[in-house]
Amino acid sequence: MIDFRHFWKAVFLFGALTATSSGVAVAKEPLAKTLFGAQQLPAAIAPKSYGFYSKGCFAGGVGMAADGPNWQGMRLSRNRHWGHPELVRTVEQLSRDAARDGWRGLLLGDMSQPRGGPMLTGHASHQIGLDADIWFMPMPDRRLSYDEREQISAVSLLRRNSLYVDDRKWTPAHEAVLRRAASYGNVERILVHPGIKKKLCDTVRGDRGWLSKVRPFWGHDSHFHMRIGCPAGSPGCKGQSAPPRGDGCDDSLAWWFTEEPWRPATGPAKPKARDVMTLANLPAECRAVLEAPAPVSADAVTVDSSGAIPITTPPVSARAFAPLPAVDIPLPSARPGN
Repeated sequence: MIDFRHFWKAVFLFGALTATSSGVAVAKEPLAKTLFGAQQLPAAIAPKSYGFYSKGCFAGGVGMAADGPNWQGMRLSRNRHWGHPELVRTVEQLSRDAARDGWRGLLLGDMSQPRGGPMLTGHASHQIGLDADIWFMPMPDRRLSYDEREQISAVSLLRRNSLYVDDRKWTPAHEAVLRRAASYGNVERILVHPGIKKKLCDTVRGDRGWLSKVRPFWGHDSHFHMRIGCPAGSPGCKGQSAPPRGDGCDDSLAWWFTEEPWRPATGPAKPKARDVMTLANLPAECRAVLEAPAPVSADAVTVDSSGAIPITTPPVSARAFAPLPAVDIPLPSARPGN
């Protein structure tokens, strides 16, 4: 005898998950941000980036420890301290070089989720493991507590209600850390607030070629965004066009100091891409990235406090990620990028 209580419960559930137009039942696909946001560990397969910075994913992710010799991670609860091994090597190298240049150490903001993809909140980019946010505040002379890392805010370098840098906050060390980051051949873009770009244009002396990589963009007054190009071994990664020639201290920068960039948008607000993007919108490889096994633990794939860089060596096993001594970052020839 049929139990109609369970029968109608099943009918209700089925109706809620399907659309019956054209007579064919189609299950609603979950949002990609939900699927990738739920991942706690990277895909333990060979490192590869797929897609574009704002539409993609990556495998073989490596994490930055909360504490390193010359860095401290911020907003640890977000679990966004992951990246392609090349990005992690670059950030670790910057932390050491910047310390020698006079920057006390890096406060690391968001990198990527363990397997990349669109985020539940925040960034549109940071999806393929090649982006990192670094605060314009140097590391303090003590280790911050977990709560401090959640609550302390990065400080804007701008004057209040202004597009221009506050000279009381700007130091030669700010220029030095940006110059150092731009010196790496695999770094293609460094995004800063237009006021910070103008400060550099007005004050940098000597070699100004590196300024072409420093691009003005909304926000980025309390941190800079460092982006590397598509790494070797990632043919599915889509790069950006090369930055315009010159130092960027021209009419393109002057535009940011007109009313147009800051004029409120008109008309109905469009939904953010992450709020409508499903797995079908991402590269086909991202489905396999989601389904790939995880490493044995986060520690097995995290750069430790000594700065050792783990690397992936499939197949997955308890020793799938082996520590390597920290070495100077290779400087590949600059590749096109935006």
